[in-house]
Amino acid sequence: MARTELNATTGSLLISEPQLSDNFFKRSVILLSEHDSKGTLGFILNKLTDIKINDAVEDFPLFDAPLFFGGPVETDTLFYIHTVGHLLPDSQEIIEGVFLGGDYDRLKFLINTKQIKPNQIRFYAGYSGWSATQLEEELQVNAWMLGTANQQFTFYPEPEVLWSQVLRSMKNKYSLLANFPDDPNLN
Repeated sequence: MARTELNATTGSLLISEPQLSDNFFKRSVILLSEHDSKGTLGFILNKLTDIKINDAVEDFPLFDAPLFFGGPVETDTLFYIHTVGHLLPDSQEIIEGVFLGGDYDRLKFLINTKQIKPNQIRFYAGYSGWSATQLEEELQVNAWMLGTANQQFTFYPEPEVLWSQVLRSMKNKYSLLANFPDDPNLN
């Protein structure tokens, strides 16, 4: 399968090829939050769990937000991506208007005082990571396609269809891949 001619950067979307069968990454869309000479870190945007944040984290304010599976690395660690960087010190901007992390105690205060709404933040158990040249090698063998991230895709309200929506937005040959069957052998 072909891929876009973009280079991976912080803020890129990593979209799995339709035939990638890895259990963690099958039909995944990953927001790259860090990409440099040391390696790459990102979060799977479309792997929703059936766990709520309050069930996963002790002493967390009551908040109606799901927990996403960010990737197979450090799955016992909580990460969060949000749109409230102006309210949350120490957060890092990934793309315009989308931030990673920040002061955890301040986050709990903002949630307790209802200054953050569930549609402004996503919580992730774990992350996806690649060593220094690993992602480039995977891109060269066409395991992934690259796209451009935006706030809409990062907080897409229907994560189960995000993979196909991102491909459709890329137009041309990529929009055809959006309809690629989950298991081509069943056709």
